[in-house]
Amino acid sequence: MMDYMLAVITAVLLLAGAFFALAAAIGIVRLPDLYTRMHAASKAGTVGSGLLLLGAGLYSGELAVLARALAGFLFFILTAPVSAHLLARASHKTGHFPARISIRDDMRMR
Repeated sequence: MMDYMLAVITAVLLLAGAFFALAAAIGIVRLPDLYTRMHAASKAGTVGSGLLLLGAGLYSGELAVLARALAGFLFFILTAPVSAHLLARASHKTGHFPARISIRDDMRMR
């Protein structure tokens, strides 16, 4: 019974992670400018990658592998949004402005 529950939880984590990774990929292709694409990649990509890591770590059945997966998930959660913010700030300073469809540009005010 416990093996069945572990398989179901792992399957749910892997499917949810794959869904978020797919949403990030579609967002990168379909969104109009650099900033909205970066938002899709950093938010949905982070959640998708994290869920896939947790699912793989849980499926391994070893505590050491699960601990590494949790450490990788934590590292990814801490670094992906910060790096996306720094890339967006640098691209704005070099002249890449949001698309006209965007409502406002908070960085232009500074």
